Amino acid sequence: QVQLLEFGGGSVQTGGSLRLSCTGSGRPFSVYGMAWFRQAPGKEREFAAAIDWNGGNTYYADSVKGRFTISRDNAKNAVYLQMNSLKLEDTAVYFCAVRRGQPPTDPNTVDYWGQGTQVTVSS
Repeated sequence: QVQLLEFGGGSVQTGGSLRLSCTGSGRPFSVYGMAWFRQAPGKEREFAAAIDWNGGNTYYADSVKGRFTISRDNAKNAVYLQMNSLKLEDTAVYFCAVRRGQPPTDPNTVDYWGQGTQVTVSS
């Protein structure tokens, strides 16, 4: 069992930045691929960014590529999402997710979810 807890959500104006953090307990993070998903009101949960077990490979949705950066620190059992140049359409609840082995890019393949943290971008 893995417990995930996200931090760092909040409200920001367009063009601003936020950094999300996710810490976990239960098992060493190094065995898991990790990802961030997001869900806007009335929409399905969608993939945002993912990182493999040692940070050697990262993956991004086209909608966030070049603006978001995912990173991890296995010694701290943590994964981060630096979000820059935020847009109105980035408003969503952001979820940390893990999958044993390859990082998840499909919500149906996630092993464990965090509870989510709200990000609101306003003009």
